[in-house]
Amino acid sequence: MEVTEVRVFPVEEDRLKGYATVTFDHCFLVRDLKVILGNKGLFVAMPSKKRKDGTYQDIAHPLNSQTRRMIEERVLGEYERMAGQPPQAPEDV
Repeated sequence: MEVTEVRVFPVEEDRLKGYATVTFDHCFLVRDLKVILGNKGLFVAMPSKKRKDGTYQDIAHPLNSQTRRMIEERVLGEYERMAGQPPQAPEDV
């Protein structure tokens, strides 16, 4: 499995720094990954939903640490690249 595209959408909030969309093998897309500033730096949180008891459960997540690391490296790399660029003006339609 290969990450074939990463799109990051930076936001200016306290701990939430952006959202990401990841495409695997040009054919499977996962939206709403979050780039979060934690106590030990940036990390990627998987998409989740709030349960009736108030806790959150991941909707999609890697099953091993190697896959998690691969996704996190790609998302954080793209976040750093996007965060270092000046904001873009909206395109004329």
